[in-house]
Amino acid sequence: MNGVFDLGGTDGIGTVVVPENEPVFRAEWEKVAFGMFSMCFRGGFFGVDQFRFGMEQIDPAVYLKSPYYEHWIHTVEYHGERTGKLDLDELDRRTEFFLKNPEAPLPEHADDPELLAFIEAVVPAGAPAKRESDKVARFAVGDTVRVLRGSPRGHTRKARYIRGATGKVVLAHGTFIYPDTAGNNLGDCPEHVYTVRFEADELWGEETADANQAVYFDVWDPYIELVKTEGAQAV
Repeated sequence: MNGVFDLGGTDGIGTVVVPENEPVFRAEWEKVAFGMFSMCFRGGFFGVDQFRFGMEQIDPAVYLKSPYYEHWIHTVEYHGERTGKLDLDELDRRTEFFLKNPEAPLPEHADDPELLAFIEAVVPAGAPAKRESDKVARFAVGDTVRVLRGSPRGHTRKARYIRGATGKVVLAHGTFIYPDTAGNNLGDCPEHVYTVRFEADELWGEETADANQAVYFDVWDPYIELVKTEGAQAV
């Protein structure tokens, strides 16, 4: 996705402020938003990459000024409507009712043991994205690679600030869900993932880069091309 959602390397929007002793949730409604994510993930509304793509449908001005968990609510609504599991008009009617009747009791519901077990298993450690594939890795540790400059439409994890940059493969992780297909509702399509080290001056230029710093970025196989293998001449 090319837009304000890809904030890596962007300046002019201020520093990231991390308060001391920041609470896990700043308001009670954020707990509900977190619970909705777990329920919708378990219910098949979306996978992680689809979840991110749903947030990329938010109006850019709203995205930049709204809190973190509000983004989650947006993506639940987006995928709920997309999959036919939510009626947004009904949500509006219920919202209006509870705004006018804040003391009204919420609808009764019974706990879902399977959902609770899923949350207890997935929230602490995450859901694994590794997938088996018979694809052969095109790159190896030590290879020098270049990130392709193309600007993919839809969801991607190929950040703008690394496009066209050259770095060295330092780790090979095996095959994982490919965000550029999974996020766009085209299936898991596993691809090899590599950690690539980019020198700071390669990304930001000698005039602005901090000395002796580097960025390590996980890239999927289709994002990169070979420049040279270790000890070989550049291609």
